[in-house]
Amino acid sequence: MSFKEHAKTSLSSAALSLAALLVCSVVQAAEPKLVVITEPKSQPESFTQAPDGSLIIGSASKPVIYRAAKGATEPKIFIDVSAAEGAVTFLGVLADGPTNTLWACQIIGTGKNRHSILRSFDLTSAAPKLRWPLPGDINLCNDFVVGPDKALYVSDTFGSRIFRLKPGASEPELLIEDRTLDGIDGITFLGSELYVNNVISNNLYRIPLDATGKAGAPVQIWPDRPIKGPDGMRAANGKLYLTENRNGRADAVTVNGDQATVVTILDGLTQPTAIEPAGDILWVGDRATDKAIALPMPK
Repeated sequence: MSFKEHAKTSLSSAALSLAALLVCSVVQAAEPKLVVITEPKSQPESFTQAPDGSLIIGSASKPVIYRAAKGATEPKIFIDVSAAEGAVTFLGVLADGPTNTLWACQIIGTGKNRHSILRSFDLTSAAPKLRWPLPGDINLCNDFVVGPDKALYVSDTFGSRIFRLKPGASEPELLIEDRTLDGIDGITFLGSELYVNNVISNNLYRIPLDATGKAGAPVQIWPDRPIKGPDGMRAANGKLYLTENRNGRADAVTVNGDQATVVTILDGLTQPTAIEPAGDILWVGDRATDKAIALPMPK
């Protein structure tokens, strides 16, 4: 074979390999099974599915939390704190069925002057329960997860911290404070391991926890392609599911040690910030278009 023929064959093989790689890195999402649309400019930052199948949605522009009954396309206001709290907004929301609790990050103010309060409400009646202002002059309660130990783990974006509220405790304790976490956003457990992402640095981390629950230094996870603006993150079926708010994507991430493979599930979004695996449904939220989109759970 001549050099020219060899080069042509090599280039063709490389092109085929690249095409195969691109095909493998994107899963074509099926048609949405349901689309829930909130009020215009409500900016649904986060949502969670309750045990009854309803979708609970936090608003990043209004002092309300919405709830859409199972199968409904329009939610109703479930919690309205405007009378007591004034002009506040909500970031993360999380339904904890076993304790009949809805957790919410309530935000006061804007920019670096924002302060936040960890709130909880009765999941059935919406009656207020716990109210805990995050400590320090700079903080931003963003998201949370209930761990295998039944404790609530809370991400503080501006404070570079994770707090932990143990079952029966009256207030959270500081789990870790680390400059690496300046920009921490999504937080979830994959099995017994705690993972977080960083919406500023675009990184993924595992937070080691020893047998006593003490946290070690964050360990960076290296994906096989860049992620931009990782935001909401949940785990299911042995994978991490996250949104990229600066790439307009929702992804499935398979972690193998300190490496990870990223597969795009849904592309073409405007500002996705929320994701929620719920049985055979994967909810993906587009904050900029006030939508929550229900997709068949990827296989």
